[in-house]
Amino acid sequence: MQVLRILTLGWFVACCGMAAAADRKPNVLVILADDLGLGDFSEFGTADVRTPNIDRLAKEGMTFENFYANSCVCSPTRASLLTGCYPDRVGVPGVIREETPPDSWGHLAREAVLLPQLLKPAGYHSGIVGKWHLGIASPNTPTERGFDSFTGFLGDMMDDYETHLRHGQNFMRRNLEVIDPKGHATDLFTTWACEYLEERAPSGSPFFLYLAYNAPHDPIQPPAEWLAKVKAREPGMSEARTGLVALIEHMDAGIGKVLDTLDRLQLAEHTMVLFTSDNGGLLKLGANNGPWRGGKTQMYEGGLRVPGLVRWPGRVAPGSRTKRTTLTMDIFPTACELAGVPVPETIDGVSVLPALRGESESEPRQSYFVRREGGVLYGGKTIEALISGDWKLVLNSPFAPMELFHLGDDPKETTDLSKQNPEKLRELSAMLRAHIQRGGAVPWQKQP
Repeated sequence: MQVLRILTLGWFVACCGMAAAADRKPNVLVILADDLGLGDFSEFGTADVRTPNIDRLAKEGMTFENFYANSCVCSPTRASLLTGCYPDRVGVPGVIREETPPDSWGHLAREAVLLPQLLKPAGYHSGIVGKWHLGIASPNTPTERGFDSFTGFLGDMMDDYETHLRHGQNFMRRNLEVIDPKGHATDLFTTWACEYLEERAPSGSPFFLYLAYNAPHDPIQPPAEWLAKVKAREPGMSEARTGLVALIEHMDAGIGKVLDTLDRLQLAEHTMVLFTSDNGGLLKLGANNGPWRGGKTQMYEGGLRVPGLVRWPGRVAPGSRTKRTTLTMDIFPTACELAGVPVPETIDGVSVLPALRGESESEPRQSYFVRREGGVLYGGKTIEALISGDWKLVLNSPFAPMELFHLGDDPKETTDLSKQNPEKLRELSAMLRAHIQRGGAVPWQKQP
């Protein structure tokens, strides 16, 4: 392992020296899947799904073995990605549903500084393609929060991948313009991302592209030819799993087109590509979250652990791995450091550049996760989890007792140790309360 770190460090330093000589700041491309389970790509070892392009990122770059989404649902994780903060600290403890206000549980704080706002003075052009999910109206649309361009979907989910409507409303936009494009949403987002790269390549100036797919979020609507392909290959697979796999493989093909465009435009060596998901997969739809307990909407490991892959040819050693505990919010300071932008002291994220350089693993960190939700199961209250070292505190229902797990001995969270370890329970509970109080200082509803 030490030899691998030395080789990785040498690789990174030598090539970064060449990049510095060329005086060219690196591009950053973040690809975010929606509800992709940690086990739902073939490089993970799952035999019934084929994802050669996601696998390519792993083979040509670094795999983060302990990558966590900042929440077990959509909006909070997206808020953390773009602010570098725990989501409740920027007003997004739950899913934003502005089209149905009584069921909306967050509002992006006007004071929050988003990543593109910091990158702009460093010469970066920032674009977002795909799903936004941090507001459908002014002032919380992408171009009003720092992005130079936006082509995609403002809302939470589509009721149909072909019509792109949600509750009968059209949330497709090009910047602030309402558009009504034809085609499957995954294909549209792939095409728009490739077009963005084509537009930026001639300038030679750096860019930040955030490509946020809707897939494989429900409704499970893969194109007919992709569904037929999976049915023919996996005749014994359940109907639910077949549709989900087809939707994932269709997205993977889109990712391949984006990577091919980077190659064709000779941008690959100048671009750090980071791939992850906003939360774990939804079990009832046939998702595979690996060996871990639970899935999307839950604070168990299956709802929070997600793929984490970084490819940067010539800078990150192919096939490398790190055990560093990483959260979605760590993308923010990483991009800032790459751009030469001072990292704000107020954020919670920590740059992953040391891991990419192959340096020694960081010390265990304390990590906090939150979700606010309505309905009879949640009643507008929050669920939380906190990890400190090998210990994890879980409140998976606002109406149930807290659970305590030792992830080092019990990574599948099978045995609640709260009664056997009351002192550890009190210790982590106090840590959790501190996070709740800190986040509680920020309103999560729209202010007058």
